[in-house]
Amino acid sequence: MFYLEGTIDRFENDVAVIRLETGTSLLWPKEKLPNDTHEGSVIKVGVDSIIPKTEATEVLAKDVLNEILKND
Repeated sequence: MFYLEGTIDRFENDVAVIRLETGTSLLWPKEKLPNDTHEGSVIKVGVDSIIPKTEATEVLAKDVLNEILKND
């Protein structure tokens, strides 16, 4: 798993704007954050791939493309 560090910049309605260490912003549902999170809180966001789901998506995409090409 790969982690990015970020800081809660602000809340806009039910969405947190997280300023990542990369300089980009990430919009995240407020209810998916820990209850004690506030503006200025430093958080860690994990990124991981789900190999079986990725493979299934690739197979589906190939099937759809093959179906489109057959209909021409």
